[in-house]
Amino acid sequence: MKAKLKLFLLLPFFAIALMTSCQDEVVDISTAEESETITANSELAVLIEATSAKDGSMDNIIDRASCLTVELPITVSVHGLEITIDSTEDYKIIVALFKEFDYEYSDLEIMFPITVTSSDFTEIVIESKAELIELAQECRGDNEEDDDIECIDFQYPISFSVYDTQFQVIDNVVIEGDRALYKFMHTVKEGGVIASLNFPVTMILYDGSTVEVNNNLALRNVMREAKNACDEDDDNDYGDHDFTKERLDNLLQTCPWVVHEFERNEDDLREKYQEYAIVFKAENVVQVRTRGGDTLTGTWSTRVTDNGALIKLEFDTLVDFSLEWFVYDLEYGRIKLYQAGGNRVILKKNCDIVFDYTKERIENYLKECFWRIERLYAEGVDNEKEYIGTPLKFYAENVVKLRINGELVEGTYQVTEVDAGFMLQIAFEGRPNLNLEWLITFLEPGLIKLENANNKMVLKRHCPELDDDVKYIDALLIIGDWEVAKYQEGEVDKTSDYGDYTINFMVTGRVKATDLEANVINGSWLAYRNDALFMGMRFEETAPFAVLNHRWRIKEVSTTRIELKDFSASGAVERILVLEKKN
Repeated sequence: MKAKLKLFLLLPFFAIALMTSCQDEVVDISTAEESETITANSELAVLIEATSAKDGSMDNIIDRASCLTVELPITVSVHGLEITIDSTEDYKIIVALFKEFDYEYSDLEIMFPITVTSSDFTEIVIESKAELIELAQECRGDNEEDDDIECIDFQYPISFSVYDTQFQVIDNVVIEGDRALYKFMHTVKEGGVIASLNFPVTMILYDGSTVEVNNNLALRNVMREAKNACDEDDDNDYGDHDFTKERLDNLLQTCPWVVHEFERNEDDLREKYQEYAIVFKAENVVQVRTRGGDTLTGTWSTRVTDNGALIKLEFDTLVDFSLEWFVYDLEYGRIKLYQAGGNRVILKKNCDIVFDYTKERIENYLKECFWRIERLYAEGVDNEKEYIGTPLKFYAENVVKLRINGELVEGTYQVTEVDAGFMLQIAFEGRPNLNLEWLITFLEPGLIKLENANNKMVLKRHCPELDDDVKYIDALLIIGDWEVAKYQEGEVDKTSDYGDYTINFMVTGRVKATDLEANVINGSWLAYRNDALFMGMRFEETAPFAVLNHRWRIKEVSTTRIELKDFSASGAVERILVLEKKN
């Protein structure tokens, strides 16, 4: 979505006010500069093909080859213990057994036949272990790196223009995934077609960050720089011997780590310890901050053995943390720890966490931007729908504001230090589910979690001026009159319910729907990003607009049309709402 919206940002921001319906024409570029095509066997063609090749390193403990991927499910046996592998996570079970009992590859038996997929996406049926070993040796040497590039990926979909020998466009090919891209680039490399990539294109780096490129040269440079930027873990040690003690120590100290999962002596303690933050400091000092804000201090040390790396934690009070843990999986931004007897921890890196809270720092965070009420449970009741499209704004002098049904409501707030940490007290007239003293249980620049005896609230920062797509949507909506061009619930079309209404979005965050008799239904609206782009709307409880009170996913945007969808938990489309600009 973001890549598509960026196309509109070539227009100066102030020019949006001058847009009219006559600007809806699509300009088709029918020819291309030869320099922008991807030529057969060029460096760029090789890099794109290597990036789209199928990576098989995640199952090296099974097939001993990063150029092969075993298709699941399969059944294996380790010293008589039969294991059915349904997902890549199950490989960790085999790794743990190898570590705990010092097993080797020869101790692993595979129930044949199995199917493997090569790096060029060819599927091959294997009938025996000897046949698997032979195939692995053919596509790569013993424990050598493969040719694929795993440190950077394309954000799909992408598209290519295909040309004839006169560089006239004859087709446009949309690519949805690695398999299709690999096959297409193989055709390009063989000289089968002349093609150019349609920019802009977003690339995803190994650490999860993204970079947008706008031409062949920029794409080549980004891919060339990323080629060796990360450890692809292509050897057969499955991540265990790919780092030294020094590298592990440096990694631990780069940023704080947050507990994502925690299991001790086969007891699931995730609810107890989730979101505890850990910081590894110099001189082997480690600190753990609880959700309540308490900081507990202990010691840490590491060592690397033939069986892998270990982290030892020792605390006087945090008994569950005090153990020497095997590092059984080390990914970018995530560390997984294991010890025999049903002990498992998953830590996620979070460089935004600040350990040393102060009243002033919390107040500064609050005043930086708007804050969306992402979740609000009061006395066991979900109240979040009351605040869709109505972000909080904290000001100096302890003033806080939000807009309800188009009307600005002003209240007060206060941050105070208590024994358990810090409290945020909010006071709004007529808003009992907000008028509470909230204990700050989690704080980072983009996220604040609050709770008390029977209530929980999650605030997410909203800074529209920092997101070009949100700025574009905001500017687009406030110009002109809009109407509901389509509203569908499941298979039922209810568009006719809105035929008499004109909708106006205002820069203040107010939205109003006016019928033919000048009756007005007020509400509030907010376009925002939460990974994807969303639009929240909150109208008065008046038909037919009350059913539109929802956080809608923005799927398509043009200068005269916005398509919104509501998805179920399983990903199915439950409702569709299309807004179009009136002539």
